[in-house]
Amino acid sequence: MAYSDNQWPQGTQTLGRGLSIVTAVSAGIETLSDLAREIGCTRSTTQRLTAALLRQGWLRQEDNNRYALGEQLGRLAVQAQVSLPLTDIGLPFLKKLSEATRDTVHLGIRSGDQVIYLHKSEGRRGLEMRSRIGQQMPLARTGIGRALLLDDGEAEWGRLYRINYRDTLDGMESWLERMRVYQSTGCVFDLEDNEIGIHCVAAPVRDAMGSIVAAISVASASPYLPLSRMETLASVVRQTARQISEQLGWRMMSDVAD
Repeated sequence: MAYSDNQWPQGTQTLGRGLSIVTAVSAGIETLSDLAREIGCTRSTTQRLTAALLRQGWLRQEDNNRYALGEQLGRLAVQAQVSLPLTDIGLPFLKKLSEATRDTVHLGIRSGDQVIYLHKSEGRRGLEMRSRIGQQMPLARTGIGRALLLDDGEAEWGRLYRINYRDTLDGMESWLERMRVYQSTGCVFDLEDNEIGIHCVAAPVRDAMGSIVAAISVASASPYLPLSRMETLASVVRQTARQISEQLGWRMMSDVAD
């Protein structure tokens, strides 16, 4: 919904426009022209506002000059999650998973079209992953991000693919087929999709209503995590995700029936 100065008291319209820009970017509006149209301002005014938001870390600008949410929002999201039980509930299970696999373990949630990392347990193989708590990554490019999408329909998958893979649109059908397989198995494989040399196995975490509220992943360098080991770890990662889900009140239908 477009911004209107009438929504804000006299003297706060600039604040309102800035917040509206952030909201618009979170909804997928990425270009300066589209943002100017959304908030009803000139291009020059919108550029000044976005420049201020960029400097403070509320927005970031990608190589194609499109806007995305910044690290500052990621940090706030993490702080907000600290007051919720998800991270605390999941921590014992995530640490146990990391110790058992000796690989890096992540916990993440969805924020718009991004995944935000809430937790990271470092692996024990002398390999340090570049991921960090509070970091945001495109949902469609990461294993943990795609695990958050398993309940979404193909229209949403396609939308995110077109956003994140503009240069390889001819590969969308094979990507969608992979998503169909992952949806049926409840587990996602990242085969160097996001970073060359890195594999990961991811699974969704559900709340008491059965909705996907988070996802977990085990990640490592491909020599330590070849496809054969990924297939073995799939059940382990799913089981850990299920244990966390059960702590949030989720039960499988068969459990309810029993």
